[in-house]
Amino acid sequence: MTRQVYIAVVDDDESLGRSLSRLLREAGFQAITYLSAESFLDDPLRAHFGCLLVDVQLGGMSGIEMHRKLLEQGNRTPIVYITAFDDPRARAEALKLGSAGYFRKTDAGFDILETVRRVTTQQIAT
Repeated sequence: MTRQVYIAVVDDDESLGRSLSRLLREAGFQAITYLSAESFLDDPLRAHFGCLLVDVQLGGMSGIEMHRKLLEQGNRTPIVYITAFDDPRARAEALKLGSAGYFRKTDAGFDILETVRRVTTQQIAT
């Protein structure tokens, strides 16, 4: 029996969130979408995700701010960033925080999916 791996998609673009969730489900993951960092942080189940796909720029708290808050709380769930605006400063900050990946929203879904597979496989192996 295989273990279900839950992936959170945190993106204020509802259409993209649905697309990413569909891609993840087709690959065998269980995807749950959130339209804001705040709604994700308010969910008591947030500690049960194998990976987070997070938009850098969200209305309200940014993905980077959410990452900092999670680290402060001791939550080390791997974060893969997705963004429509590839800002070198945001990319540098995401890498400094230890992101597992950083993609533009126009990048191939296959590449994003491979990163999610890699980080979730590493967690199961440890």
